Amino acid sequence: MENLISKKDLLEEANISYGQLYRWKRKNLIPENWFIRKSTFTGQETFFPKDDILLRIEKIKTLKDDLSLDELADMFSPSPTLTSLSAEELSKRNIVSQTAIDMFNNFHGRNQSFSFNQLVTLYVLNSLLQTGDVNRAEGLDLLELFHNQAQTVKNAGCELIFIRKMGVSFFILTPEPANLCLEPQAKKIAHYKLSQCMEELKLKLS
Repeated sequence: MENLISKKDLLEEANISYGQLYRWKRKNLIPENWFIRKSTFTGQETFFPKDDILLRIEKIKTLKDDLSLDELADMFSPSPTLTSLSAEELSKRNIVSQTAIDMFNNFHGRNQSFSFNQLVTLYVLNSLLQTGDVNRAEGLDLLELFHNQAQTVKNAGCELIFIRKMGVSFFILTPEPANLCLEPQAKKIAHYKLSQCMEELKLKLS
């Protein structure tokens, strides 16, 4: 079951006002579907997905002095803020490693520029390689999954989970919120929300 936090507890824990919360909602900094109305013994109350809303508020508070609310809204939007970036610029700005770029090009053929969706794939692949969570063969499995599920990845509202069991590894791409029950021998190695990956990528590109 999803971990929820009530509006009252959220305002206290995040140390923000009611007015700030709803102003950020009106500016599309907080998704409408995160405001969940539920019946309680005192009547109707609003709840939020706890981990997501606390992380989002922390980002807003950290970035609001450097970015306008409109710029923040663009960053949190699933729509891309740029159409493409050249391989040279990508490498020069050190957004992903050359290893990740080479693996991507070996799989797809050499690219002179990368679309935003290709950049998301590169960003996730690079992160998994940098943390040592995947080896090169598993990285190729990820590229194949993202290639075959390009439309799902483009929609952003999904999560990527990497699982290993007795030396056998596999990826799962599932709509948010993921709610998997694993058998005891299976270990969750990595877990990414693609919407958060896109936000991080946009921040690096800005």
